Amino acid sequence: MGFDPRFSVLVSGYSFLESPRWHDDHLWLSDFYTHQVIRVDGQGRVEKIADVPQQPSGMGWLPDGRLLVVSMRDRKLLRREADGRLVTHADLSPIADGSVNDMVVDAQGRAYVGNFGFDLMGGGTPQTATLARVDPDGSVHAAAEGLYFPNGSMITPDGQTLIVAETMGNRISAFDIQPDGQLGPRRDWAAWGPLPAMTDVPSVLGALKAAPDGATLDAEGAVWFADAVGHRVVRMAPGGEILESISTGDQGAFACTLGGPDGRTLFICVAPDFLEHARQATREAAIWTTRVAVPGAGRP
Repeated sequence: MGFDPRFSVLVSGYSFLESPRWHDDHLWLSDFYTHQVIRVDGQGRVEKIADVPQQPSGMGWLPDGRLLVVSMRDRKLLRREADGRLVTHADLSPIADGSVNDMVVDAQGRAYVGNFGFDLMGGGTPQTATLARVDPDGSVHAAAEGLYFPNGSMITPDGQTLIVAETMGNRISAFDIQPDGQLGPRRDWAAWGPLPAMTDVPSVLGALKAAPDGATLDAEGAVWFADAVGHRVVRMAPGGEILESISTGDQGAFACTLGGPDGRTLFICVAPDFLEHARQATREAAIWTTRVAVPGAGRP
């Protein structure tokens, strides 16, 4: 297909872009296989912020403005100090049974961090995962268990609800956030199919009607998510009604966020696929943008 005219290309030529964040009038991104965190201004000018040798992913900021970034392969959360040094904020390996991935940081500086639950890229058998909570002092706690590949995570503007996209669960889950950061029981924010049998990755992917990857909230309480098996981004209402679906054609969509000066630019991380062996050797990932009616809200 030809390039859809509703999209513009902000940046291209990267390996696999993930965890887009709009912060301080810039789009911040992790590029998995060049191991760098970058930020991009509205004209597409790029600045490298950090090197994360063990593969960067989710990002967020402490109340004092310091960046937290996931280091996937060694299952750590890193903190960028004022002088630019990266130091270990927390070691998630006691909780994470697979590579650590996306996260969201609340207004108190608590990070809710997901992980794969198993060795996805190495052909491991699918397993559910435990969501971690990292408190501002770096202490690590199990926040929720039995999640089907917890991925894009969001916090509502009032700070009281955590919403977690479960990429392999045919669902998005919600949790009440207690004052101390502990989570109440899991409930369905939306569900659109049965929980897959965790037998093997191809079977799980084949059982998914949509695979919500990176995600973001808007001011009407809807979630935009990248559908990792559907070559599209979806705007969904609580309960599961699809309000809008935008095809990304022959490119896969793996994360999205809302930002820009008015919060109405949807930034989409696209690549031909998510396979590590294919993405490491090529530079085919890009950020596409399109305009939407409702601005972003909440966190990240």
